[in-house]
Amino acid sequence: MAETHLTQSRQTVNLGLIIVTKQLFPEESLKIAYSIQEALFCRFTETAISVREVRQIDLKLKEWILTDPDIEFLSREGGYYHYRVAGNVIKMLYPCETSVETIGPFDLIPYADGFIISFREDGQINTLLVPPDKLSATYDKTQKWLKNIKLELLRDVNSYIASGATLKLIGMAEALQEKEISNIADVILQRKKILRVLLISGASSSGKTSFSQRLSTQLSVNGFNPITLSLDDYFVNREKSPRDACGRYDFDCVEALDIKFMQQQLSDLIDGKTVETPIFDFKTGLRSSKTRKLHVGPDDILVVEGIHALNPILFPNINRIILFKVYITALYELNIDLINRVPSTEVRMIRRIVRGDQFRGTHPEETLKQWDNVRLGEYNNIFKFQEEADVMFNSSLLYEVNALRPYAEESLNKIEDDSPFAETKERLLRIISFFEPMDTAKVPFNSILREFIGGSIYFD
Repeated sequence: MAETHLTQSRQTVNLGLIIVTKQLFPEESLKIAYSIQEALFCRFTETAISVREVRQIDLKLKEWILTDPDIEFLSREGGYYHYRVAGNVIKMLYPCETSVETIGPFDLIPYADGFIISFREDGQINTLLVPPDKLSATYDKTQKWLKNIKLELLRDVNSYIASGATLKLIGMAEALQEKEISNIADVILQRKKILRVLLISGASSSGKTSFSQRLSTQLSVNGFNPITLSLDDYFVNREKSPRDACGRYDFDCVEALDIKFMQQQLSDLIDGKTVETPIFDFKTGLRSSKTRKLHVGPDDILVVEGIHALNPILFPNINRIILFKVYITALYELNIDLINRVPSTEVRMIRRIVRGDQFRGTHPEETLKQWDNVRLGEYNNIFKFQEEADVMFNSSLLYEVNALRPYAEESLNKIEDDSPFAETKERLLRIISFFEPMDTAKVPFNSILREFIGGSIYFD
């Protein structure tokens, strides 16, 4: 899988979409809202789009492609790529092809109050079979909150920071997350008599560990005794790890875990037995000779955290009613403008680059070298289970890229200009240049952001 899904041909489809919706519905404003794996969800800002109108857009867009339209690249200025199409000058955050010849197949699918553009490869059937209802609801909930506090585009957040109101901005963002975490703990409390296991999953750099710690605190407030278990401790020894098609160790596939041993221990813990759980030594790549004794009593709840935590393979013979599943998404909330969004994948990549460089001794180039495999693992092992969650939590903070910018610039500038990742470096630096940098001294020490910039109370 490629390092990014933001191919130039797909950006050309977006460009055409902007043109044809303006022609069909001149009174409406199109918003390209958020991504759903390889797809995009779009809507009008003020009105719902009917199924008939989606079909109109689909037909008009495909007709536009067949006309072989004249797309003129004008300049790259102010962080944007400027194009002239059908007499309109359009600013795009990501570059487009000036020819439609490379555009692959895609479908426009009516969904909620808008539509999904689902991209696919030649000969591939449409794989978007699970409606992203929980993801959509999570996005809409965040958008309603942003509208209530009058922070709907990036410029609004930049204005807060430039005016010296950074502390208020941090306070609102962190208070929202604490409220959400507290609400999740209250939902779990309502099921206290039947629940035995809390499962927490999310993609790379979604903030799973910090979230787990904060939720455990709220559960303690509600009278639970959380017993934590990390799936990472069930890795097989390094020499037994499966490899991908390129011969690299694939630590993201479920087969990288000692599945049968893990299933047995999870079953024993649910049954109230005391077990000696493993401890994996990541430096040696081996299971440690030391173990950790765990017992889940009647007033305890087992908290299992890991990228595979929502995979049904963990509990093949366990009644679903005793499980509570939480999926952590890092769905970035703010668009730069209505048609130019900052993809959540880019923000997670920045989080991972900064954390690796600052605290794990991982050069930014090494992080980028791994990213295509990380994305493949997410598609194969994580995203397909996200809609099975009982609740979904958005770990993205509206000020986070502003806070990450100085750290990210320092890390990205370690990549040489002749590096194979120089283009990615330039792309990420250009994106974060839109964000007003801010001082992070006042970011709370239990913030999810601290997992990436340091100073968290949950990490040594």
